[in-house]
Formats: sequence, structure tokens, C-alpha cells
Amino acid sequence: MTPDTSENALQNQTIELFVKMGYKFISRSENLTFRNNDKNEVIFKEILVKKLSEINSYEYKDKFYKFSPKNIQKAINDLNISLNEGLNIANKKITNLLLYGTSQIENLADGSKKSFDINFIDFKNPENNDFYITEEFEILNANQHQKKKTSRPDLVAFINGIPIMVIELKSSLKSVDNGVRQILNEQNKDNIQNFYKFIQIAMAGNSNEAKYATTQTQREKYAIWKEDGLKDELRKLIDDREISVLDESIFALARKERILEFIENFIIFDANVKKICRYQQYFGIKNTLKRVKNLENGKRKGGLIWHTQGSGKSLTMVMLSKILIKTYKNSKIILVTDRTDLEEQLKDTFFNTGIKPLKATSGADLISKLKSGASVITTLINKFNKYEKDILTDSNIFVLVDEAHRTQGGDLHDSMKSYLPNACFIGFTGTPLLKREKSSFLKFGGEIHRYTIDDAVKDGVVVPLLYESRFAKQGILDENSLNRKFDMISRNLSDDEKDLLAKEWAKFQKIASSEQRLEIIAFDIYEHFKSAVKPFGTKAMLVANSRYEAIKYHQIFEKHFNDLKTIFVISGNDGEENDGGDKKFITDKYKKLLLNFSSEIDFLNRVKSDFISGDLDLIIVVNKLLTGFDAPPASVLYIDRPLKEHNLLQAIARVNRLYKGKEYGLIVDYRGLLEELSSSLSAYECLSGFDEIDIIGAVIDIKKELVKTKTFYTHLNEIFEEAKHKNDLESYVLVLADSEKRAKFKNNLLKFIKSFKLVMTTQKKVFSDDEIKEFKEKIKFYLNLREIAQIRYHEKLDFKEYEKQMRELLDRYIGVGEIGPLGELVDIFDIKFDDEVKKAKNLNAKAQIISSAIAAVISEKLNSNPAFYNDISNRLNEIIKEYEEKRINEEEKLNQIINLKELITGKKEIKIYPQNIKTDSLKGFYDNLLEALYQVSDEATQKIAIKIDEIYNAFSKYPEWQNNSDIENEIDIALQGILWDLEDEMGIKFENLDEISKTMRKIGIYHYAN
Repeated sequence: MTPDTSENALQNQTIELFVKMGYKFISRSENLTFRNNDKNEVIFKEILVKKLSEINSYEYKDKFYKFSPKNIQKAINDLNISLNEGLNIANKKITNLLLYGTSQIENLADGSKKSFDINFIDFKNPENNDFYITEEFEILNANQHQKKKTSRPDLVAFINGIPIMVIELKSSLKSVDNGVRQILNEQNKDNIQNFYKFIQIAMAGNSNEAKYATTQTQREKYAIWKEDGLKDELRKLIDDREISVLDESIFALARKERILEFIENFIIFDANVKKICRYQQYFGIKNTLKRVKNLENGKRKGGLIWHTQGSGKSLTMVMLSKILIKTYKNSKIILVTDRTDLEEQLKDTFFNTGIKPLKATSGADLISKLKSGASVITTLINKFNKYEKDILTDSNIFVLVDEAHRTQGGDLHDSMKSYLPNACFIGFTGTPLLKREKSSFLKFGGEIHRYTIDDAVKDGVVVPLLYESRFAKQGILDENSLNRKFDMISRNLSDDEKDLLAKEWAKFQKIASSEQRLEIIAFDIYEHFKSAVKPFGTKAMLVANSRYEAIKYHQIFEKHFNDLKTIFVISGNDGEENDGGDKKFITDKYKKLLLNFSSEIDFLNRVKSDFISGDLDLIIVVNKLLTGFDAPPASVLYIDRPLKEHNLLQAIARVNRLYKGKEYGLIVDYRGLLEELSSSLSAYECLSGFDEIDIIGAVIDIKKELVKTKTFYTHLNEIFEEAKHKNDLESYVLVLADSEKRAKFKNNLLKFIKSFKLVMTTQKKVFSDDEIKEFKEKIKFYLNLREIAQIRYHEKLDFKEYEKQMRELLDRYIGVGEIGPLGELVDIFDIKFDDEVKKAKNLNAKAQIISSAIAAVISEKLNSNPAFYNDISNRLNEIIKEYEEKRINEEEKLNQIINLKELITGKKEIKIYPQNIKTDSLKGFYDNLLEALYQVSDEATQKIAIKIDEIYNAFSKYPEWQNNSDIENEIDIALQGILWDLEDEMGIKFENLDEISKTMRKIGIYHYAN
């Protein structure tokens, strides 16, 4: 037997897994009954009332009492949070209710009143909660003026009648991203935010892949789950089929104990943005909790967590802190950093998640705050060197040391431990340990958990980093070298673009050599930014060698390239960063920079905000913002400073964050740090202190990506190997008649163009001029082909969110303006449709355009009148078959298809209907009854059609009638009564009553429910 790979089969398998995990199944019809047939309702209130009464009681004078029904109902009403402040705020308020419950005032037996808590979920006793799974959970969209009136998530999991988890399933032939897009679309204000305000976990999956997130998570941040041992556990539940990735993900996140654990401890709000734990964060925290659980000689064992930059290290610290505070009575958390700006960043992260740390301003202040009962304190490591009179021996003090590779050694670390001898020290680092550091990290207690650079790239948690060395070893001050640089920068541009650049370049020939290097590099950065960064909606950072050079770079950009908005961010303290020039010049410029700000922190906050969500294009730095600055829009890091070891890895990680449309981060090196990346990374002086295994995947030579362009180009051309005439556009169009080939064509064309962007913006010459010319010509040809295929086969072939980016790239390097942007599909009922047909160059092309549009209408309207549209479909297939068998020529084929178009658009009547059969619904019932009741007279068929139409018209007055199982039964009984009467009257027996009822129901729902 052939395995069923449909979404329906996958849905049934998934429901079966939930049931085996202890969930109770509620069918589609039952889930509507539980909501009193109200599709605006998303809670199973009857279940919730019952559970709240069961799991809640209050104690008064040593006796336990049940809450009054009135207060149970009030608690449920508290869940009805308005969406006026937006989905995230509503979801946050409901999440807090799920976590902490709600207070209600009870009238007590002695006549007094007192407030007690009612909890919606019993986290302490998981077995006290009821878990449900339902399918096809149909909900009314908020905007009832749009064409789509309802949304219908595939699967929804409930706890105590409250929706907690939503799952969208796709067949293995479709991308999981389609499911993610569906989930995100459902969260729009026009759709079902009233449902998503309760949701804690959202998942999209097929049998090969699964991704999860929470509400309002961006598409690119949906994550995968990895966990050892899941298959062995699942084998106890599934023994009749192979275990899929989807099974593993659902078991990992939705089994009873785990889903409760996630809701309680591993979902947080970061400045009102909801975030859910990734697997490396979960296991890093679980391993830590296991390690610190036991006391040995009055102390808890700590250790080191190495989670690579961009993988959520700060939020791991937040979640761990919350659990430690909850688990250990009177526990204290000390957050230690070694720089003021990093202390502020960490404090802000905690503050944004609802924890308000106190800041210790001195060693004495730190001890004082600990003694006074403060639960979370931030401090700098050097504060431990300023207070020597007192020690605290509490074993429930947890010291979380950020960027521990910088603070683990020497007197300061020992000083920390001398003041807090029984404290538990947990170090965090975003970079791998140097070989010389590994032994000293035993001070922390050894490694707790690691999540490497390579892990993060493979999981899609961060984007890969490409490396390109520019101008490094060549001299750039002599005239010949300058000319070579100009040729390198301009080699891919059109003649007009080259002329414009030449005028700008001439200005630099007269500049003094001491400044010329910076000017030339600034010119290169500007051109690269304009072509490879700006069009794609991303930003960049430049690392200068000194405070002086950072300021000079900013001045150069302001003078020559003022359409690029830049700012320099340097330290105000002498000695913190290399001066590199006139100290008075630096001091004056720095003071002037801060004139409009209340403090340096105020300035930094404004810069970060403008860079992430404003119009700031390029930040120029020396040291500041190279660590701890999370800026997803940053896609390129230009380096003009000798960096090494931790500093280098921390700097390049500024551009590894996920961001819409960002495929990779790019490191452009003007210092030759890694030269041509021909050896293993640890072979280079700047990274030689690391073990090679710890830095695998840190950066990738850009040339490795460039050669992929040829691969994508080959794959694209292979699609058209069967084209009869390689110099004939129509032959290529005909190849794309196959829908699978169209999908493959679109995907490969997008990959090729994205890769081609890299070719055109790098100075690495991987391809010859002739090859690049061939690439450009083929891109023009394929874009033209895409436009024709979209019209011919009536199928959208756009690049979605990449369309605008691709257009800007192509306009700059290829000149495809004459092709124009990809148009919208023109509907067959639109008066412009005939104009589209006329543009086709031959009769067969015209016929294909019309037949594809007819097929789209048939697919959309089939249920309105199956007999009519099946007839049109059969006629269309017959015409195509006759043409293929050469029984009709192109002109006859076109004329017959035009005739079908006239019928389907109503310009011609396929037949003359009786006078009683006027509306589209009556025509639908009549046509299909004629086919089903061929023994019955036309007059009798008309009467039956009218009666059935009256039945659906009457029942459609009830809200949500089409999903009400009771109404469905009543309609079926009424229909069958009509047909049974006809059987008795005519003395015949209809063998297909069920099929007739099903067909009538499809027609009735189409006309009366839409």
C-alpha cells in the first residue's frame, strides 16, 4: 500500500500522538459545541468553569472552602483582555494571569470579606490539569468585510479549556515556512488576534521539519528543537511507523510536564516582545540547576556556560535568575561585568523582562545591598577590590559573571571569592576559550554547557559570516596603485556609473598622503554600502584604529558622501582607547558630539535606537559597541584595526544576527587579519590562541560562496534541457507548463540572483568578464521569461519580500529597466484580461493564457456548481487532448477555448434555464440534480431545487449554521425527506442519496455561508 503523505494523514498522526501523551481529543464539530456554536469564542468555558472549581480552594481559620460560582465566573471574565493596546500587551496580561492567577473577594462564614487567589493552571500538580487537542478550530476573523471570513488553525492544544498551543501542518512537499507565514498572517489585526492573545507556543511542521516560536515572533526567528534521547522515549508511544522530526518537536515541547514548564519558566517578555527559550538555553539552564542543586561543604558548584554570540546569552541569564530566585529562598543574584556600558546593557535587559536590578556603586554599597535583602544587583568586577572589611557566607548567593573570559583570572576574581566564600559562581562567555584560559576556568567549576559558533550557524540561530580581505597588502598611495583600486571598485559598473565615479575619484588624487589611505577606504566603503547594503535595508559598522581615525572617517563621509548618515562612537576617557592623534582635537570633537545629550549613556541609547530603527546608516567605533550590542540590521562590518582573539570574534559577531532578508553577515577587512583564508582559522596569528575545533564556522571565505553562483546557474539551465529550440523563447515557456518546474525555476532564479549580488559587490575576481556578461544576459532573459510564464500559466511567480531588493540590485548592475517590475495577475473577469491575451505572440500562447485562467476559476468555484464546472473542466481537457493528438489545429484550439471563456464569464449561456431557476444557487442545485436524478422529469427537478434552496436559505439565518452539527443533521433529514417522498411518488429507488446530500451541502455552503 502506498503511504499517505497528505496533510490530513499527518494531522491524524499528530492527533494520535497527542492522545498517547495524555491529551483528550475534541473533534471539529465538538469544538464548536463546546463554544455554544459561537465562532467568536475561543475558550471552552464549560470545561474551564469545572476545572477552576476543582483545582482552587481557599483556607480560612484552618478550614478549606470552595470558591463561589460567581467568583469563578469573575475569574473567567478577567481573561477577556481587550486588544486596544495591541496583541503583545493583551498576550502579556493573559500570560501573567495564567502564571499568577487572579484575586477575588469571598464573603466568609463569619460575615467578613477577604481576597483569595484563583489559579487557572495548577503548576505544582500537573496531573490536576486537563489537556485537550482539537482540529480545524474555526474562528471568525475580526474584519468581516474581507473575502475570507474565518481562520482555521489545524491543531490547537488546550489546558483547562484555555488555548495554549497552535500547530499548522503542511505536507512533506510544501515548505514549513508556508505554515509559519500562515500563523503570522492569522495574527494580523484583521484576523484572529482574539485567539492568539492566549497562545504561548506556535509551531509549523511537516514530517521532515518543524519550527516553533511564540506570538508575534518574526518568521526568521522560528527555531528548531534538538534533544538527545527523544526517539527512544517516543518509541514507547509510536511503534507502527517511523518517528518524524515533527513527532520529536511535539513530544519535546507539548508533553504535559514540559509544556507547563515552558509556560512557567521559559517564556519571557523582553520590552513587551514575547520570546521563547531555544533548546541550547533550556539545556544550559537545566544543566546549571542540576549542578547547583546540592551543597558541598556549604557551597554550590558553579561552572561556565559558553553560548556563542547571538544565541541569546543575556536572556539565558534572565531566565536562570528567575528560576534561582523562585527555587532558593532569600537567594541573591549578583550580575558582574567589567565595563560600565556592558553593565548598563545587562541591567536594561533584566529591566525589560520585569526584573529591576539595583546598581552597586561601590564595594561597600554592594555588601550593604546584599545585607538589605536586594534580590538582583549589578556591579563591576573592580568593585570587589574596593572593600575589604566584610564578607558574606550565604550559600544562596549566585554570582553570574558576564564575558567571563575577561574576568576569570587574577586578583579581582580571587577578591570576589574572598568576599563571598560560599557563593556559587556561574560564568558566561560568548566566545570560545583560548587554550591558555581553559585550565584557569576550573575556578568556575568547569564547563556546564556549550553551544558553538558552528552549532548556531547550522541551526539558523545566527547567519553565517563571509570574509573578504580588501586593500590589505597592496600599497595604495602611489598613482598606479590608486588607478588599480579605481578599476577594482568600478569594474562591474555600467559606463555611466563609471563616469560618475571617476569624477569623485579625481578629488582624492590631490589629498596629502597622510590622509589618503582613510579617504580611499572611505570611498570604497561608500561604494560598497551603496550597492551591497543600502538596497537591502540593512546597516553597517566600521572599526577604526583609533579615536582620532574614527573622527576623521566621520568627517570624510560628511564632506564627500553626505547621503550616507554616519556617527562616531568613542570613549571619553583617555587611555581606554588608542588616541592615534591630537588629544585636544579628540576632546573637542567628543564634547561637541555630546552637547545635545544629557549624558554619554543618553547619547549611546540614541545611537542604538537610530541605528536599529532609524535612519543612521553607519556607526564608526574603536572599542565601544563591539561587545553586547545586539543590532540585527547590521549586515557588514568594515575592519580597519588590528583585532585578535576574543576581540576579533566579538567584533565580527555584531553582524551575525537574524534579520529579514539577511542571508549572511559580511566582514570586509582592510588590515589583512585573515588574508585569503587559505588555512585553518587557528593558523592565523589573530586566532592562533584558540583550538581549531572551537572556532569552526566562525567565518567563511567569500570565494566559497562566490563559486556557488556557477552551481545555481547550472541548476537553472538544467531545468530547460528539454527545450526543443535553445534560441526560441517559446520553447522555454512551454517547459514551464509543468507546475513543479515553475516552482523549481522560481527558487533557482532567486538563488542565482542573490548569489550574483555577491559577485557584483566583491573585489574578488572569481569569474571572467565574459562569464559575468553571460550571467547578466541570462538574468535578463530569465526575468523576461518569468513575466511571460506568470501571465501564461496564471500563477504568481514573484520573489515575495525579496522582489524590491532584487529590482534595485538588477537596475544597478544589469539595467533591466526595460523589463519593468513584475505585474499582478489579471483576473479572467477583468476587462484588462483580453489585453493581456493580445500581447501573446502566437495562437497557442493565447490559448494557454486563457486555459490557465479558466483552470484557476474552476478550482475556485467548483463547489458553487460541480456539474457545470466539471463539464467545463472536461471540455477544456478534451480540447487540449485533441490538439496534442493533432485532431485540431492552433486556431481551432484557440476558438474553442475562447468559447469556454465566454461560458465561464457568463457572456454566453451554456443553456437556457427554466423561468423558475434564476439565481446562481438555484442553478447550482438544479444542474446537479439533473445529473443525479436523471430518471426524474425536468419539472419535478425544478421543484426539488427550489425546495432545497428554501431549506438552505432558511437555515442560513442562524449564526455559524454551516458548522453546527445539529443543523447539518436537520438539513440532511429535510433533504432525504424530499427524496424519499419522490421515491414513493415515482416508485423508484435512488442508490446515491448520501452523495446527493453531500453535493447539495457543498453548493449550499458555497452560496449561503460565503
